[in-house]
Amino acid sequence: MSDRRRVMLEPAFVLHVRAYRDSSRIIDAFTQHHGRVALVAHGIRRPRSRLRPAAEPFRLLLLSWSGRGSLHTLTAAEAGGPPGALGGDPLLGAWYVNELLLRLLERDDQHSALFAHYARTLAELAGGTHPARVLRRFEKALLDELGYGLNLERDIVSAQPVRPDRRYRFDFEAGPIEIDAASAGAEAFSGASLLALASGELNDESALLDARRLLRSTLDRYLGGRPLKSREVAHAMRKSRP
Repeated sequence: MSDRRRVMLEPAFVLHVRAYRDSSRIIDAFTQHHGRVALVAHGIRRPRSRLRPAAEPFRLLLLSWSGRGSLHTLTAAEAGGPPGALGGDPLLGAWYVNELLLRLLERDDQHSALFAHYARTLAELAGGTHPARVLRRFEKALLDELGYGLNLERDIVSAQPVRPDRRYRFDFEAGPIEIDAASAGAEAFSGASLLALASGELNDESALLDARRLLRSTLDRYLGGRPLKSREVAHAMRKSRP
């Protein structure tokens, strides 16, 4: 029996495009029902190729493909929405999100809820929502989806709810541990910040900074110490600004 798979008009976003032979490309796409997939787009660089929409990131596409194994052949590509209107920091944020998905998602694992959150993230970035707030919410959703969700609301020693007026050390395997205010240092987080991250209501700068520290440390554990190129680019661009 053949294990050849045929998928028609699957909602998808392009995460990355890389060269493959003279006029073709390999496309990493994040799809609604099939997760992250790798597709060969034969002849996509030819001027009249019907696959050319598949080279455009941050735009909802409808992709069709067929094949066996882990590398499939793209057979059709249609626009499923308007082009992504991104520039500046929102564009850098979108590339960062794409890199996280490329690094942390296994191929062919369905993540429909995360797909919806990704689409919402792009819309919020394009719509002018504070990029840092959007990215922190996406990072948390990604960790939750992968089974690495953080306990942010209950002290692991006392089993009491986290209090907004207290300070906590964070155990990445278990959760927050209350500490004396006098011993609070670089590794401490306010209870208010932990609760803000839990609810997604990151409405002040202090909560955003704490969320960035906590989520970055957590993600770095699962990235295996390999730096993200998008972070390096963003850092270099910020340093070059007057």
